[in-house]
Parts: sequence; C-alpha cells; structure tokens
Amino acid sequence: MGKTLKLFFLIMLIFSTVGCNKEMKTDGQNASNQNPSIEGNWKGEIKIPNQPLEILVEFKNEKTGAISIPAQGVEDFSLADIKKDGKDVSFSMPLPGQSIKFKGELKDKTMSGTFTQQGQHFPFHLEKTNKRESKADQENFLSVETPTGKLYGSLLTPDGGTKYPVALIIPGSGPTDRNGNSPALGGKNNSLKMLAEALKKHGIASVRYDKRGAGKNAQAVIPQKDMRFGQNVDDAKKWLDKLKQDERFSKVVVIGHSEGSLVGMLAAEKNNADAFISLAGAGHSIDQVLKQQLKASLPQDQYHKSESILGQLKQGETVNDVPGSLKSVFNPSVQPYYISWMKYDPAKEIRKLNLPALIINGKHDIQVPASEAETLKKAKPEAELLLVDKMNHVLKEAPAEREANLKTYTDPSLPLADGLESGMVEFLQKHNFKSEIIKKAAGQAGE
Repeated sequence: MGKTLKLFFLIMLIFSTVGCNKEMKTDGQNASNQNPSIEGNWKGEIKIPNQPLEILVEFKNEKTGAISIPAQGVEDFSLADIKKDGKDVSFSMPLPGQSIKFKGELKDKTMSGTFTQQGQHFPFHLEKTNKRESKADQENFLSVETPTGKLYGSLLTPDGGTKYPVALIIPGSGPTDRNGNSPALGGKNNSLKMLAEALKKHGIASVRYDKRGAGKNAQAVIPQKDMRFGQNVDDAKKWLDKLKQDERFSKVVVIGHSEGSLVGMLAAEKNNADAFISLAGAGHSIDQVLKQQLKASLPQDQYHKSESILGQLKQGETVNDVPGSLKSVFNPSVQPYYISWMKYDPAKEIRKLNLPALIINGKHDIQVPASEAETLKKAKPEAELLLVDKMNHVLKEAPAEREANLKTYTDPSLPLADGLESGMVEFLQKHNFKSEIIKKAAGQAGE
C-alpha cells in the first residue's frame, strides 16, 4: 500500500507557461496571437525519460480547469491558482505537502514548457483538441459530501423501468479506481466495471466509486500518515445512506472486493443493507494475511523481521527502524493505517450481519486463497459459499502459476470468470433483487 501511494504522489502536478511571440500578420491576428485563449481541451504529455506521462487538461474559462492523468487513474482533478497574462499561463494542482509547477509558452493551439516537482524538472507539451478526451463525462455521477472533500460515484442503471435494486460496489486496497484498476498494476483489468455491466443486464443498478486518491476522487486524498481504516468505512456508510434515501432504489446490496469486503461488512452492519456479498475478501485480520503473503515472497531473515514488525503493530506500536528492504511494505507513514486495520477480524465482523450473505472466492486467487472464504463461511454458516473454478483475485480466469496469473491483472479484454455472474445473480434473485420491469415481465410470462 505504501508503495502504491508513493507512486501516486509522484505524479501530482502544477502547470504554468511563459514567453512571447512577436510574429504577426494582421491587426486581428496580432490580437489573437498576443492573447490566445486557453479555454477548451488539451492533450499532451510530461516528457519523463523513458516513460512519457499522458495528461489531459480542460479549461472551462481562465479561472477554472481540471486535469486527468489516465496512467495514474486521476480524473478531473481541479486546478487552482490559474493565471493568464497574454501568452503567460500558470495553474496549480493542489496536493498536501507537494510543490509542483509547470512553466512554458502558449502559442495558438500549443502549450509547452517545463514541469517542476520537488526540485526535479521535465519538459511538457500540450496541444488543443476539438473534443474532450476524458470519458468521465459519459458517465452519470452521484456525489456525497464528507468533512474531507466531496466523493463521486458512477451510477449505472438498467434500461427501462423506474425502480430497481442497486449494488454498492466497494473497491480494494490502495488508490484503486471505480473500475478495479490501480496505478501500481501498470495496466487495467476493468473487473469492477464489468461487474457493474453484468448486474445491469439483470435489472440491477450499481454505484461504484474511486478510492480516495484515485480517479474523480483524487482530490479527496488524505495524507498517508493521517489515513485510517475507519475512513474507508465512513465513506462506504455515506454511500449506503445516499442509496437508501434514493426513491429509485428498492433494495441495496453491498459488494466488497478484497479489502472492500471488510469495509462493506462494517458499513452494512449498522446501516441495514438488504444483502452482502464478499468478493475475494480475507477471513483473517490483515496481520495474519500479510504474514502468509510475506512468508511466500521474502527470504527467511527478512520474513522473521517482518513478523516482528507485525507483532509490534498488532500491539499498537509503530516501528521506526524498518530495514530498507521492507520499507515498501512497512513505511512508517503507513503503519498507523495498518494498526487501525488490524483491530478488525473479518470472521468476527461477518457474524454480526443479520442479512443474507454470499461469500465468493476464486480457486486460483494467489492473493487471498479460497481457504479465506471458507473461514468466513465457518464463521457464518448460514451464508452461501461460491468458489469459482480458475478465478483469480481480479475476477478473471487465470492459470494457477503465479507469473501467468499476474498477466491477467492488466488485460481488460478478458471477461469475468465463468460462473461468477450467474452465481451472484442467482443469489440476488433468490432474495428478490429484481427491477420493476423484470418483475412485470415475469408476471406476464406466468399468465
């Protein structure tokens, strides 16, 4: 998680452009060339050596704008301090503890100059486009207000009908976006987007939202040292309250993926959802899960050190002397988050749910093995258990072999694993999760 958030902070930007061009042909052209407009959509890149970073910028006017960075999962992050004086333009992307700037020159339909972040400098170049490049405006977004910023979620509704059940889809750990993608993966799998589209076919609406620090919720990021697990739960509760109050929705099911499984349990427990689905969720506390994962990936001496660190964190104590080889996992800034997360035992929490529950895991999940789902089932015997053959952690069919399995994490062309959609829909329909249009059609077919 620490490594992922560090990657995210590396791409937060501030733009500016300077310079002038005295070349002119007519009085009209002179005025235009001396004071070109920034309004509209721009596409280009920061020219980082060996890895150019694509950026999309939209200026609604000379005071309002937003930036999207597809490779980092950042969408429509509001710009600040936008200033324009002739060809000189400056604007910033405010982020806690960051000093990030761009300077360059605006020439008709191009903008170029120097990007600066924390003392590092790289060139950038933008060209004006005729249309908005971001796909976000093609989606229907809902929003909720929180003390630490507004959050957005993508609403997908069935075709036809005016009242339908809805699923709140909660993503996993790190800055994961509403589609199930994370910058740390180096590519997209679109697993949660596919899940929402599958539910839509069966008359079930959905709201899926970006984690703080990702997608349209990049601006609501909380500094890593201040982030706690309870914040994720509070966010999910806000969304659950929003959906319960919306008259379009007849029932609400909470679907939590990976870390989102525990988040969903805690949110549904007090907010009276109508059903709960755990997707690849752990059955043990995170310290136990990390022990298993680190034992399989670290040399013995490093594993023993990590085991010691986990023991101290479990006792609520932070650890300052973390070896460099383990800082990507146990960076001091992320330790308070781990401590707050370790307080919860998923097996104990799922017992508290007084509602229908379905526990799903893939038999080829190399991050959260199927045995974790069986632990949850044992804790709540009345819950249904679905183990999907060949399904991995991103809900795709994959080989059991690790490297081949990981390749599916960045292949959006792969469909959801066979058996996942049908199993979820069967469970939901059994508990009367049907839209009004489907109910009517079913009634007419029986006449």
